[in-house]
Amino acid sequence: METSEIFDGLLGNLKVGDTAVTIASRRDEITKALNKNFRSKDGSTEHQLMVGSYGRHTAVRGVSDLDMLYILPKALRSSYDGDTGPRRLLTRVKDVLKARYTTTDVRVDQCVVRVQFTSNKFKFEVQPVFENDDGSFDYPDTVAQRWKTTKPRDEIRATRECNDRTSTNMRHLARMTRAWKNANGANMGGLLIDTLVHRFFATTNSYDAAGTGSFGLMAQDFFEFLADEPDKSYYLALGSGQQVRVKKRFQPKAKKAHSRCLAAIEAEGKASAGKKWRAVFGTAVPLKAVEAARAFDDTEEFIEDAFPVDISHSLAIDCKVTQKGWRPTFLREMLRKKSLLRADKDLDFTITKCSAEQPYDVKWKVLNRGDEAERRNKIRGQIVEPNRPNGRHERTDFRGEHVVECYIVKDGIVVARDSIDVPISTTSSP
Repeated sequence: METSEIFDGLLGNLKVGDTAVTIASRRDEITKALNKNFRSKDGSTEHQLMVGSYGRHTAVRGVSDLDMLYILPKALRSSYDGDTGPRRLLTRVKDVLKARYTTTDVRVDQCVVRVQFTSNKFKFEVQPVFENDDGSFDYPDTVAQRWKTTKPRDEIRATRECNDRTSTNMRHLARMTRAWKNANGANMGGLLIDTLVHRFFATTNSYDAAGTGSFGLMAQDFFEFLADEPDKSYYLALGSGQQVRVKKRFQPKAKKAHSRCLAAIEAEGKASAGKKWRAVFGTAVPLKAVEAARAFDDTEEFIEDAFPVDISHSLAIDCKVTQKGWRPTFLREMLRKKSLLRADKDLDFTITKCSAEQPYDVKWKVLNRGDEAERRNKIRGQIVEPNRPNGRHERTDFRGEHVVECYIVKDGIVVARDSIDVPISTTSSP
């Protein structure tokens, strides 16, 4: 496939698509319930604003966190002053929405009312606000026990202006970055992604008018830009200048993505190009029929086909390697030392860190790669349950490059993922 075909297909697959209809329906239902309570209006869908990635039009298929402002009547402001005001207001909003959605999980979460729909895996975060004369909004914070200010319209405006200047490439790159973070478990918020994309386009005009045939080079330069960013605890958001927190260092994953971009560009025009771009952006990258054809049973499954993926937490896994007569050691340490696994070893894959709060479900995937796996018709790759408490026990079998991946599924959404390479020398593999 040509580079333009690959990226045209990727961008097409990333579109929110028909889900937008359901999102709009939920948004209007919520607004009607709040307008009836706060304004005594029936059937009104006014006084709301979608913000966040969806409001900036940088969201992708599978988006699960939807940020919505409900703009309150100004006359109510004095009723919710004082340190109890924020909680009283959020409680009122919660009660209104709980009455509308009697079987849905509706709760106050510091600055918003969270409405967790299970039928379509959406989580609406409804934030009641008072609009100020300058277009900013005051919102309630139950932890600080006071009102704070947010400027989402400035962020939406900055996104639109940059997008117009770059021939829509700002939003294209922002969506591609979301595909990368979801495919590779990079714990980055949407506002941070859009801010970094905005900063990237401020450093270069090379891609202001670029077509999709140049998107491989654009991706390569962008990930190099990310990899070279200094460590920061926060950035100043595009447009608003408000602090946006860095949850987890993104530079190591960006460096790996840059290396993979170089390999994919090197493979341009070859049958392997699409597969190499998939290593960067995930299964949204299309493959030609000939690429997908195999002389073996392609049993690999993809988590994206089973659950929406919206990475919002960090996950780290490792593997204890044990063999009779040898001291147990950990696989990541072996990889750092460039040691290879050999035959007859027990592998215990475990979660070492997870920022998501329980309860959640854990899924695993063990994929065998290489000529030996294909010759034996044993590539595996199915999404499976733990066979140890939240872990997975395997035993080496045959040589090749292999990968084990772990997924955290919370409220029906994959919120964290991590993978580890398992290089097997001589006759061995999971």
